[in-house]
This record gives sequence, structure tokens and C-alpha cells, in this order.
Amino acid sequence: MADEALVQVTQTAVVRTLTLNRPKALNSFTGPMHEALRAALDAAAADAEVRCVVLTGAGRGFCAGQDLADPSVAPNLEPGAQPTDIGSAIERYYKPLALQIRAMPVPVVAAVNGVAAGAGANIALGCDIVIATRSASFIQAFSKIGLVPDAGGTWLLPRLLGRATALGLTLLGDKLSAEDAARLGMIWKCVDDAVFADEVQAVAQRLGALPTRALAETRRAIDASQQLGFAEALSLEGEFQRRLGASHDYLEGVAAFMAKRPPQFKDR
Repeated sequence: MADEALVQVTQTAVVRTLTLNRPKALNSFTGPMHEALRAALDAAAADAEVRCVVLTGAGRGFCAGQDLADPSVAPNLEPGAQPTDIGSAIERYYKPLALQIRAMPVPVVAAVNGVAAGAGANIALGCDIVIATRSASFIQAFSKIGLVPDAGGTWLLPRLLGRATALGLTLLGDKLSAEDAARLGMIWKCVDDAVFADEVQAVAQRLGALPTRALAETRRAIDASQQLGFAEALSLEGEFQRRLGASHDYLEGVAAFMAKRPPQFKDR
């Protein structure tokens, strides 16, 4: 398991919850937090009892992005010193984390319980389903410190929102409420704070009861289709269906449908 001082790990039935745990810093990322989160994701991916992962934050925020005091990104202010290579931090930390979330063998739900800023916002948007409290917000704060969106933001935002809205949010760096994020289709759902925890668990447990392999392959197919023509996407669908059609869960799903009983999915 990950270092629980930085990432708390809990499990309810088939759902594993990973909670970023630097609440005094709004759960902003440091090198050690990256390592703890990646280890926790690895452990969840390797555990056959886990059928859904929830990523959330402790305290009043989800994640404020990168901790700018961390040595990997802190500017070198010494006269004549070499500038800090922030690109190396992207390659070492954010690129592997974003790809790891995208390749998880189970669905990943981002439970955005407060502000999600910078890389924190884009890590959330890279998850499969994003549920936010009504009091939460999303901020692409990069332009305010002279940087471009990272952690997948330049890829995700125009696909979720279109070019015009993506540019408006990233160039101006304005705060977007969770309600507006849901209205624009950037996230799946915005719910009242009082029912947030119950809603997240309900969605996660529902995902955990579905055929996990098919859910992961659906993610792969949708992501791949963004780079394909229509005919190529149809062919790719056929490849996925060929593999899934030979699975236990397909046979079980059809048998349960014909018998009018609840299915018992087991594949992962």
C-alpha cells in the first residue's frame, strides 16, 4: 500500500478509495505524493478484489495542482544559475501518472470535493467519471504563472469543451464552478455537498458490479476513436467485440438476460 501519510487507502466492498492527504496545502502535488499515489494505483490494479477506484482529496480541496515549493519545479533564483527544468518533472511525474490512470484495468472515479486547480484539475478530468460537490470549482491557473496546461490538459480540454471554451478557460484562468462544468459537459455530475459522499459510493459500487473488462475496453475504444476515421473506428469496435465475446462476462450477461436474473460478473 501507499504511504498513508500522503495517500490514505480505504476499501468498501469492491471499491477502493485513494485520498490525497495534504489538506493544509490543498493536497498539492510533491514528488513524494506522486510516488505514493502511483504505488496506491499499482496496488489497486494488482488486487483482483478491486473493481473500481475512487480518487479524492482530504479536507476542503481536491487538489490545488503542483506545490510550487517542491524542488522539482521551484525556480532557481541564484544569479547565473541554470533554470529549473520543469519539463523533466512532467516526464518523471505527471506523464506517468496521467497514463497510469488512463490504463487502469478498472474504472476510476474522481470525487472532486473542493477546488481542483492546475494539474489537479486535469488529473481529475483524466479519470473516467468526475463527480463534484456543488461548492467545488475548476481552475486552469497555468497562464497566471507563465506556463501552459499540463497533466493532459491540452488534450482533454478541447475534446471535452471545444476549442473556444478550452482557450477561454486556459488563457484567462477563470474559476469554473462545478455546476457550470457539468452544464458544459466537462464533468459527469455536480451534486449537493450533503449527498456527495453517498452519490460517489453509489456510482462506484454500481460500476463495481458491472463487467469490469468491458468498461476498461470501452474507455480504450472511446479514446482511440478520437484519432480514427469512422470506418477505422468501426473496425476497432469489431476487434474489441471479438475479444469480449469470448469472455465469461459476455456469456454470463446473456444468460442472465435470458433467465431474467441479475448477472454475476467476474472478469477483470
